[in-house]
Amino acid sequence: MNSSVSTPPIDFRIYGSLGLDHFALVLCVLVFYISGLCVNVILVVVVCVESRLHRPMYVLLVNLSLSGVMGSSSVCPIIIKHLMTGSQETSLTGCLTQVFFTNVYAGCMFCILALMAYDRYVSICKPLLYHSIMTPAKVKLMLTLVYFTLSCSSAVQVYLTSTIPLCEHTVDKLICDSLVISKLSCKRTTLISVFGLCCAFCVIVFPCCLVLLSYLHIFKVTLSTSQEGQRRALQTCTPHLLTFVNFSVASFFGVISNRLTYEVPKAVNILICMNFFAIPPLLHPIIYGIKMQEIRQSINKMIKDKILQLRVCQDLPQTVKNV
Repeated sequence: MNSSVSTPPIDFRIYGSLGLDHFALVLCVLVFYISGLCVNVILVVVVCVESRLHRPMYVLLVNLSLSGVMGSSSVCPIIIKHLMTGSQETSLTGCLTQVFFTNVYAGCMFCILALMAYDRYVSICKPLLYHSIMTPAKVKLMLTLVYFTLSCSSAVQVYLTSTIPLCEHTVDKLICDSLVISKLSCKRTTLISVFGLCCAFCVIVFPCCLVLLSYLHIFKVTLSTSQEGQRRALQTCTPHLLTFVNFSVASFFGVISNRLTYEVPKAVNILICMNFFAIPPLLHPIIYGIKMQEIRQSINKMIKDKILQLRVCQDLPQTVKNV
């Protein structure tokens, strides 16, 4: 097994070719990252504080937000560090650590989106059985299985990747991923390729099929309902559909760029990286905050309560003085 002591660091030469553009990129990444952290923290706090939001859909939404924070936190601070320090190198151990978390992030996003689609399917197509199917215990079990399975599969993939000898140590990417490291190897390994394809099928293809099947049943059921029922179903499913499409498109372009044999322009590399790791964690809570009435109402209620508390605190000294 390679170690960071005996193996030269991975050189990300794209950082050295940015020139003056790296100041704009630092600002861009920092704004997206901090904004994403803030909106996700707000969403998680709102769901945790409001007891009426302690339902399966919102529990899954909190986990989607936490997965987004994990993904952006595994990439954005490192990009900012490279840009601010001028360093282009990362140890192999650091690179493999990033591979682990980015793999878990991608898998969690697809799997949780699939669970959310299933939740909408049960809610709309089997409303009388919803509370017996989507119980808190079952939701916790499904989430535990998702995290455990993805952590194990990612750990195995990282271990297999760490065993291959590297003949090159220079890449044209902003971040590490298993395919990038595999391309640096002295020889192609069938085991790693097959395992990677199996993981991709389990955490991307299968969840996407589950989402599509869920919405196929939802559309079939809603077509036979009243216009009011169709409107409510559309209002319920729109945030999830937008989130799923956004992340799927970002993933598609990320996979395509990794598979290309010729050199991808650095601007495209940066855009694809931001579109996968920085934009979804920022965009998804905003979509749900705008589209879901209960979240909007809860946020407004918390803001009004906070304003009222501040007014009471400001008026209290004057009241005591008058007494």
